Amino acid sequence: MADNLTEQFMINQNREKLTRARRVVIKVGTSTITYDNGRFNLTNLEHLCRSIANQMNQGREIILVSSGAIGVGVGRLRLAEKPKAIREKQAVAAVGQCELMSMYSRLMSDFNYTVAQVLLTKDDIDDEITRGNICNTFEALIEREIIPIVNENDTVSTREIYHNGTFGDNDTLSAIVAALVNADLLIILSDIDGLYDRDPRSNPDASLIATVDQIDQSIDEIAGGEGSQRGTGGMRTKITAARIATNAGLDTVIANGSTPRVIDSILSGQEKGTLFRAPLIS
Repeated sequence: MADNLTEQFMINQNREKLTRARRVVIKVGTSTITYDNGRFNLTNLEHLCRSIANQMNQGREIILVSSGAIGVGVGRLRLAEKPKAIREKQAVAAVGQCELMSMYSRLMSDFNYTVAQVLLTKDDIDDEITRGNICNTFEALIEREIIPIVNENDTVSTREIYHNGTFGDNDTLSAIVAALVNADLLIILSDIDGLYDRDPRSNPDASLIATVDQIDQSIDEIAGGEGSQRGTGGMRTKITAARIATNAGLDTVIANGSTPRVIDSILSGQEKGTLFRAPLIS
């Protein structure tokens, strides 16, 4: 009984720390903001934008990393499935990115906030001068309470072209951006409640892991495979992102983006999702 109370006390202490996060990077996946047919999930989008505005009203600085360009493009063009050819994917992404930004702009304007599009490639981050320009742009936008909405530049980034190498997925991109802007916290919103001790889709008795103090081999082994057909990332990519972020000194939370007000709950210290704690710096 005493051990359980001690464990709960530590969980509460860890979560209370999140209430002090000022600069927060939020990553949202395709499966959270769209339906299977690629059309917008307006309920989730409205909850997301309302929570972002609510947190900014309290003085927080929010950067949003949003997937969904290809998925939304599929829906806008009424395609039966995501195209397989790279050139077709890039064309669909170009259409979807316009639709995505238009939707974010309309929703955030309802709360009197302006959004800005930031499209990145791996080359942009790897080049010292360009990386500095990116950081300056982020800071200028944040100073003006403009919400940077970040995505990989899918129209020029492919795995097959070395010069324009990709981040691989937006989970990884969100962790890199969080480190780049010196964020206090990374929140990754997915279609699952967090990290379970086994696959909850095939094990109904699986238990959600509230806190991870160290991402070791045992965590890697229980991280599942690929994600939904609409996205590119599964739990494995989210663990990779959490490792990047925690190594950079950022706490990371993986939570379900379809849970109403989940961002507000996390930032108020409630026990939502799985918290990956950054190591203490001595």
